[in-house]
Amino acid sequence: MRFDIVTLFPDCFTSVLSSGLIGKALAKQIAQVNLVNPRDFTTDKHRKVDDEPYGGGVGMLMKPEPIFAAVESLPVLSRREVILMSPQGETINQPLLRELATNYDQLVVICGHYEGVDERVLHLVTREISLGDFILTGGEIPAMALINGVVRLLPGTVGKVESLTLESFEEGLLDYPQYTRPANFRGWKVPDVLLSGNHAEIAKWRLQQQIKRTRDRRPDLLKAWEEAKGHGEVETRGQGDN
Repeated sequence: MRFDIVTLFPDCFTSVLSSGLIGKALAKQIAQVNLVNPRDFTTDKHRKVDDEPYGGGVGMLMKPEPIFAAVESLPVLSRREVILMSPQGETINQPLLRELATNYDQLVVICGHYEGVDERVLHLVTREISLGDFILTGGEIPAMALINGVVRLLPGTVGKVESLTLESFEEGLLDYPQYTRPANFRGWKVPDVLLSGNHAEIAKWRLQQQIKRTRDRRPDLLKAWEEAKGHGEVETRGQGDN
């Protein structure tokens, strides 16, 4: 997959793109990230990329000309999405990441800055995506999250493919509690069922814990899961954490 990131601050991506699984995936050419600075496409001597909004108001807006020129300089693959990282967009979630990883070969990601972008930039955009209901200084951090979330789903990035299906949100529930050695740490013991070797009971316990944890922390997700599964109200009363 090819990522084209349109950003005024390409240096922000250096460490993120060279570290951990994402760095390894890029080194193996599972994905390619191309950083494009719209300032390089300005035509005035001051290389101006922002201006005051018409009608007044606080702050500055990114001008349309450099963004259009930057995006139009890129190759166009057949399965392409042009994304504006914006607090007004749809919120990133696991189904969205999986859709992007599965259905597209090229993601062009525009990182806004200042008070946002000129509205006419939306004529380039096929989708607006948000990291959540809060405001950041620019779209670079949300773009990094998007790249990370998509690349880790691409074949070859994660060694054990099954681990991708046993995570929070993949089945509509939060993940179950997990433990490693030692079995007793400062008096906190690993639940006996996980030491039993009985895989059927372990699977049952894990599902119970997923339901309980989702009910406690994200009842909205549990409701959606119950509706999708046709379970109605799922009984977990009386089930302890262990």
